[in-house]
Amino acid sequence: MEKRATIKDVAEAAGVGIATVSRVLSGGSASPETRERVLAVAAQLDYRPSATGRNLRQRRTGGLGLLVPDVTDTFFGRLADGVLAYARSAGEPVVLAATGADPEQESEMIGMLLEQSVDRVVAVPAGDAETWRPAVRAGMTVVFADRLPLESADGAEPDDDAPDRDLLLLDGLPVAAPPRPLDAPAVLADDRSGIRTAVRYLTGLGHRRIAYLGGPGHHGRVEAFREALGAPVDEELIVFATGTRDSAYAAASGLFQSRPDVTAVVAGGNVLGEAAVLAARELDLRVPQDVSLIMFDDVPWAELCSPPLTVIAQPGRDIGYRAAELALRTGARRPRTVVLPTELIVRASCGPHR
Repeated sequence: MEKRATIKDVAEAAGVGIATVSRVLSGGSASPETRERVLAVAAQLDYRPSATGRNLRQRRTGGLGLLVPDVTDTFFGRLADGVLAYARSAGEPVVLAATGADPEQESEMIGMLLEQSVDRVVAVPAGDAETWRPAVRAGMTVVFADRLPLESADGAEPDDDAPDRDLLLLDGLPVAAPPRPLDAPAVLADDRSGIRTAVRYLTGLGHRRIAYLGGPGHHGRVEAFREALGAPVDEELIVFATGTRDSAYAAASGLFQSRPDVTAVVAGGNVLGEAAVLAARELDLRVPQDVSLIMFDDVPWAELCSPPLTVIAQPGRDIGYRAAELALRTGARRPRTVVLPTELIVRASCGPHR
């Protein structure tokens, strides 16, 4: 019997990624040339989408997908543990994958989940909303955890072929309206409250030159940092890194060397906090005598540091558990967003400004 063509076969024959094939076949955005090539190859190979593609809106196929940026990160490990705990209680298998915080990898994994008939997903998103529209449009139940996808990629032009766009008239001419918001619930920590509390604690200790180390995905945290500082904000004290440890270390080290006047740092995640500790140690900066440090997210090593780190604790396992609960819930209407509280845990890494 001849082997049935898969979405991977179509992607290879058309010279595009799996995510692109998924978008085209679900009516998503693509250039006319790409759309025509993918459809022609699919017809030539007699590709027939799985039950997910045909019947996802009519029935459940079972199983839960879980996409996280990094399975070695302690926070994402706790989040995954919460997802697995709820799925186990519900008798559902879980397909776990790491995206590496790469939107392209995330798109390919979404396509693979659709191909494998996984119709419900909990995701810590790496890409923007457009990455997830094909899955939502196909009927996949998506619940975001820890963060929301951006509505559009930075600097990206909207795709006029996307079906989720309306036409408006401007000076009598049709123009594409902004894409409609993505229809997917989320379970988040109260990032803004946590950052505000941390900044107020540091300013109460007399610190005025407070820096922020940020990473991908948590745009609300840096906005909360700016708001908590108030105008004017010294933008040189807001430094970003990618999701890797090398990038985080480079950002922290560069900050300490370029701005020796910094007296306190808020790290927007545990990888960034780790980098700040290492960079300070390499540069012979004493914590908290030379620089005070607060890290977003409580991890086991934070309490074992010398000195122990003050942290903004967030309920990682609860975030995962609640997200899985929403994804697997049937019948009842899902809430749009669930926000869980954070807590400032004061240890010994902060001291008064001298």
